[in-house]
Amino acid sequence: MSWIQDPIYVSGMLCFAVLISFWLSKNKIGRSLGTPIIVIILCGILANIGIIPTATSGHPIYTAVFVYIAPMGIFIALLDVDLKSVKSAGFPILLMFGIGALGTIIGVLVAWFVVNPAVKIGPLANAIAGMYTGTYIGGSINFNAVALSYQINENADLFAATTVVDNLIGTPWIVITLLLPKYLQKLFPHKKLLPPNGELGEIKTQESISIASLATIFGLAFIAMALSKALSHFYPAIPEIITLTTIALVMAQMPMIKKVRGTHTIGFFLILIFLGVIGTLCDLNTLAGLGSLAGPLILFVGILVLVHGLVIYGLGAILKIDWDIVTVASQANVGGNTTALAAAESLNRPDLLIPGILVGSLGNALGTYAGFFIAGVLG
Repeated sequence: MSWIQDPIYVSGMLCFAVLISFWLSKNKIGRSLGTPIIVIILCGILANIGIIPTATSGHPIYTAVFVYIAPMGIFIALLDVDLKSVKSAGFPILLMFGIGALGTIIGVLVAWFVVNPAVKIGPLANAIAGMYTGTYIGGSINFNAVALSYQINENADLFAATTVVDNLIGTPWIVITLLLPKYLQKLFPHKKLLPPNGELGEIKTQESISIASLATIFGLAFIAMALSKALSHFYPAIPEIITLTTIALVMAQMPMIKKVRGTHTIGFFLILIFLGVIGTLCDLNTLAGLGSLAGPLILFVGILVLVHGLVIYGLGAILKIDWDIVTVASQANVGGNTTALAAAESLNRPDLLIPGILVGSLGNALGTYAGFFIAGVLG
């Protein structure tokens, strides 16, 4: 076995890829992309130049990440979601977030009937529609949750194509939305709407993690994963990830769990490791052989995002909502709380940092359910 295939080496390189991506996200250009997108791109480059193996080779570390690390990361990240606190984000951004989610669902349905992806993709087309529904309501956590449940990751070519197309459309949308407010404000001036102050708190930039916190977080994660697996054995109709998500959201509202420190840091780190593995799926040799599959996916996601944009910015214009709020809400939909935070920083709106994070967390909570609903309706 080549040393490049050594599981210890691969694990170390994934961790360093997250570290480098985190550093890069601190500069001006990196902030507009966000750590998740950077780590996908970086690991894709490393895999294609032979520094680490591609996921299409079926490496055991990548398999372990898909089976164990990804669900654990989703569970731990959701332990940080306080559903009651979302009210402090203010009505305007909550309204635009809901409109953006509706725009995503409408976009998926329009794209489904225009593109008719089932002809080219086959029986997994409904799952792909569910993945894109989830990811464009609350970010990549939901994309991965639906993909894991429908075992899309086991079809390396299809998973690689859906991931690449997601980044191909989603990344330019981040740039577009950051440019739109300035020009829209000149063409259609809107009064700046600031969310209520006083109860927004501070951004969690650092966490003090103790041994007790680590034991609690990982203990809950392992037990919840075991319970979810057991329930799916007795009730196969209930997706394992749905049970895991529900347990996390219920536990996250408990006062005892709210006192635990480290859920955001650990959960986000595990998710970044998973996203790094997604980057290794971007094997250029594999993508070159996709042929007719790439076209329908690009058209499908392009229509989806276009409709989402028309709905959220169109209704934002009619309702005369602050363009900055519309943009942060759209990013909370498309990229989750990470890109929503980056959008607020890029637009020089510190007052929207916490609201963006909160509605992004709401998207993380709701997107998975919406994704499974669409996949079931179209299945």
